[in-house]
Amino acid sequence: MLPTDAEKAATRPGASGPLNGGGDSEKREYVKRMFSDIAPRYDMLNHILALNIDRGWRKRAIRALNLPRKPDGVYLDVCAGTLDIAAHIARQPGFRGTVLGADFAEPMLRAGLRKAGASVHPVAADAVRLPLGDDSVAGAIVAFGIRNVAGLDRCLAETHRVLEPGGRFVILEFSTPRAPVFASIYRFYFHRVLPRIGGALSGHPTAYSYLPQSVDEFPEEAELARRMRACGFADTTWTSLTLGIVAVHVGVKPAAGAAPEAVRLTGSNAGSF
Repeated sequence: MLPTDAEKAATRPGASGPLNGGGDSEKREYVKRMFSDIAPRYDMLNHILALNIDRGWRKRAIRALNLPRKPDGVYLDVCAGTLDIAAHIARQPGFRGTVLGADFAEPMLRAGLRKAGASVHPVAADAVRLPLGDDSVAGAIVAFGIRNVAGLDRCLAETHRVLEPGGRFVILEFSTPRAPVFASIYRFYFHRVLPRIGGALSGHPTAYSYLPQSVDEFPEEAELARRMRACGFADTTWTSLTLGIVAVHVGVKPAAGAAPEAVRLTGSNAGSF
């Protein structure tokens, strides 16, 4: 069920919000300021508002990264925030590599330092301008961050640039449930309940109103797969979880000179989360 214009308007963070006609520069500054403001309570709010289901989603995304392919490699967590995904990767059995956690909101990185072990290295960097060489990481992942990037296609292209041939890019992101009854219940919670609870607990008046609006305006699964393919990724698939609340997207950087592969425009609701 797609949102109506009235529902979208009801969740907007104000006439000057970044999704109300502002350009990439305005969105970038708004997002950076917002996440810097809520950094101290970000992890707690995530788990409360997602009813802890998000822990299972993150595990599924990390499995999709296929760490056993190169357990001693360098991996990139894009829009790393409080380094939650990066820290989980570093703790995977048999992992002997390094995880770079890149985010442009430095307060978020600082808030996550307590989780980071010796193999996790925070990097203050924008997802569209990564300070990394070509073909320099074995795999890349982004969890609930890519819809916040000012310039989705630039982020996809930049991640493709730094990924080595054969490496996977995994995107864990919110999507829109399709089952009518569940979609109605979900939208009520996501658009009416969550912003009020999140605003009260975070002390930020618009952060959790921005969240549902940013999800509404993010490309649907098939469109994101198409855009990943346009940026050079092959074997692009997605798996829907929890009745379509989130999706795990996977794309592979093909070897140089490899024949292009068709995007598999299929999804799945497999999985226990």
